[in-house]
Amino acid sequence: MRNPNEVGLYRKEFEHDACGIGFVASLKGIKSHRIVQDSIKMLIRMDHRGACGCDPNSGDGAGVLVQLPHEFFLEETSSLGFALPSLGNYGVGMVFFPTDEILIKECKEVIERKTKKLGLRVLGYRTVPVDNSEITGADSGNTEPSIQQLFIERPADCASEIDFERKLYVFRQYVSKLLNETISGLDNNFYFASLSCRTIIYKGMLTTMQVPGYFLDLFQENFTSALAIVHSRFSTNTFPEWKLAQPFRFIAHNGEINTVKGNSSWMQAQSALFSSKYFTQEELDMILPVCSLGQSDSAILDNAIELLYLTGRSLPHVMMMLIPEAWDGNESMKKYKKDFYEYHAAMMEPWDGPASISFTDGKMIGATLDRNGLRPSRYWVTSDDHVIMASEAGVLDLDPATIVSKGRLQPGKMFVVDMEQGRIIPDEELKEKICQQQPYGEWLLNNKIRVEDLPEAGSEYRQPKAIELVSRQQIFGFTTEDIRIVLAQMAETGKEALGSMGIDTPLAVLSEKAQHLSSYFKQLFAQVTNPPIDPIRERMVMSLLSDIGGLSNLLEESPSHCRQIEIQQPVLRNREVEKIRWIDHENFQTKSIHMTFRASEDEGVLKRALDRINQYAEDAVDDGYSIILLTDRGIDSSHAPIPSLLALASVHNHLIRTKKRAKVGIIIEAGGCLGNTSFCYIDWIRRECS
Repeated sequence: MRNPNEVGLYRKEFEHDACGIGFVASLKGIKSHRIVQDSIKMLIRMDHRGACGCDPNSGDGAGVLVQLPHEFFLEETSSLGFALPSLGNYGVGMVFFPTDEILIKECKEVIERKTKKLGLRVLGYRTVPVDNSEITGADSGNTEPSIQQLFIERPADCASEIDFERKLYVFRQYVSKLLNETISGLDNNFYFASLSCRTIIYKGMLTTMQVPGYFLDLFQENFTSALAIVHSRFSTNTFPEWKLAQPFRFIAHNGEINTVKGNSSWMQAQSALFSSKYFTQEELDMILPVCSLGQSDSAILDNAIELLYLTGRSLPHVMMMLIPEAWDGNESMKKYKKDFYEYHAAMMEPWDGPASISFTDGKMIGATLDRNGLRPSRYWVTSDDHVIMASEAGVLDLDPATIVSKGRLQPGKMFVVDMEQGRIIPDEELKEKICQQQPYGEWLLNNKIRVEDLPEAGSEYRQPKAIELVSRQQIFGFTTEDIRIVLAQMAETGKEALGSMGIDTPLAVLSEKAQHLSSYFKQLFAQVTNPPIDPIRERMVMSLLSDIGGLSNLLEESPSHCRQIEIQQPVLRNREVEKIRWIDHENFQTKSIHMTFRASEDEGVLKRALDRINQYAEDAVDDGYSIILLTDRGIDSSHAPIPSLLALASVHNHLIRTKKRAKVGIIIEAGGCLGNTSFCYIDWIRRECS
């Protein structure tokens, strides 16, 4: 079934997964067909965790990731007329081609030219044998790709496997983008499920029961691996696709990344600062965009993990960076670990949401759980040195007498099997090594400052007199109901006013009355009676701590990366705003920009005002300012306020387009914010609007 065009309320960025995951591995790194067989058994027993459409023969997706079965490929390719070098000296791509032979030929011609351009050599292709009898006529069968394996030789200038992995990554990103953008009729149907000299993925828009019958390779005795990750997909708010089945290239994910739109938006903004000793600038241009649109949240997370891993961090380091433990306010956490998380929080916001993730780079394998621990993950270690991890018990029949140890992942903890060392690395040992590889605490001490420590402002704006209050309220669109029900309640009790769900007022877009701009975004937020997430009562796993300032190159680490101003919550008091407005520091300067426009009936006056503040913001970045303060204090009888949401969105997106957004922090000083939701809308724009 093809995705519909983006009509009505459907958007591809709404796509999320909730699934069954697991892995099985040899602790000593011994390859065997039993590992593959056990992974298939695990996958079949997770059938209840996957989903299918009204057509029971069309699954949401299922698959398995394994190490390259070198012995198997040697025999297969010899019969095809080409020989393979030793393991590690060739890469294998699992390619989803369109079914049209003319398009396949055109794709292969481009691949041949681009491999030569990048100093690579195509050894040959192998058509993957499949039995599609169970999906013929089904939705999955109607969109079934032509699956082929592409073999590429490692060039002499790639001194190590990881260098070759980087080369293959550049090739995959470049060719995928080029083919899907330039070949007419391809309709985005070209896709690399994997391209690596270490691992390969067999997956599709199948049910778990169909995977072993569909991919005939998995039955071969010489098809061996020392590890295997499996995934059974239950897509929520999504349309199943062959390419969205899991595992992905580094992870299998059970859960949802609820912040994925904001995370990917900030990856795009920060990409303007990317540089790395592992990639030339030309190669970085080929790689971008890292998080392309039209994918699920899990696929976008996998894209981010891949880039951060290939630019020099270890895989556990990357997982700690993206899915951190609850560290702020955790008095029992060791200082070196807290320093690590605080430093990385200044570089990137967490990829938040319920998440249990299995991950591998082909050399080691592991799993991690988000800080809330809302997805189960259990593990067993057997006497024959096999390790099993799964989202539920009962995935394999294990003799209790053979179980050496068992347990479950705790919130925020990590479970890693290092097959080169032949042991499981405990969470504390693993993180102690990672957290102490740089002097993060020293960097924070010398570069990060708290707003409380800033000197008091030498001057401040005069607050409106009581006689001016009503006219100000009218200018910013306050109604009598807002003042009586919302503001009065907060002023008298310090609590937000509560109301029933029985609201029969029309949606803002359908109303004939003038609406506050924020009303148009109300439907983006959950309209339910569940109590909201509470940073006070749920302090153990939540934090309002925020940082203000420009960002640095995400692909490297240095003391300047944490050059930020720390604030305890995103809503600033007047005194704190004045401190930042008049800050005089060697690393921080603030540029104030008035978000007002001349109140007249001239056509286009608001548009010209937005263009003006966009240009002022861009000029401020060019002049070296690290903070922009958008304020509407300058209103008077001739100047009206630009709605703060509109001004922020305009500046934010303009700076993204000009590749300057990551260099500056933005603060809004607005008179039109009414209640908690108004502040939430502003923060939503900052995090997710792009």
